[in-house]
Amino acid sequence: MALAASDKSQVITKYRIHKSDSGSPEVQVALLSQRISELTEHFKTHQKDHHSRRGLLTMVARRRKLLNYLKDRDLERYRGLIQRLGIRR
Repeated sequence: MALAASDKSQVITKYRIHKSDSGSPEVQVALLSQRISELTEHFKTHQKDHHSRRGLLTMVARRRKLLNYLKDRDLERYRGLIQRLGIRR
């Protein structure tokens, strides 16, 4: 259940820091958040899909680690990203 190329490029252009940025923590967290939201919609109709649920949990853990990294490095970028994505914490 990967993101479509057009959706992925749209998210990258929205959250990138500079013109050729595709791997900054902001972009990675935004892409993971997009995939997490798609999977949560998937689970509303497929409650017993436990294999995908495990993948969802790993994505959530990876996003949490990236957010902790960003929080340790630059608190203002972290707060801005949380606000833009609408992630509560």
